[in-house]
Amino acid sequence: QAQLVESGGGLVQPGGSLRLSCTVSGFTLDNYAMGWFRRAPGKAREGVVCANRQTGSPYYMNAVKGRFTFSVDTATNTAYLQMNSLKPEDTGVYYCAAGRNISSTNNFVCNSAGNVLEFWGRGTLVTVST
Repeated sequence: QAQLVESGGGLVQPGGSLRLSCTVSGFTLDNYAMGWFRRAPGKAREGVVCANRQTGSPYYMNAVKGRFTFSVDTATNTAYLQMNSLKPEDTGVYYCAAGRNISSTNNFVCNSAGNVLEFWGRGTLVTVST
């Protein structure tokens, strides 16, 4: 059974860093599209970064370009989101998600808030505040 578990969230001051982890079981990340998404308080879910080995480089939302970095460790079947220079507007619950046989572009997956992805974690809370 496919399972994704996020960890690494917490409280951090503006300008600080966090690294989120998404541990995957039940399938390997090699052939899956996946991404990180977030839901800020009172707002809709949005795509932060989406990636698929079959369809090119990862797509980052404009608000996080140059600050966030997506990576995958295939040996441990874990995906990461390194977040630097955090801002209060980065606050929210962060989810990782994955899907099979995704032919959509990475920007489509992100801009559609991951609606095409079938497996989701429960999320981890990131709070950026003084």
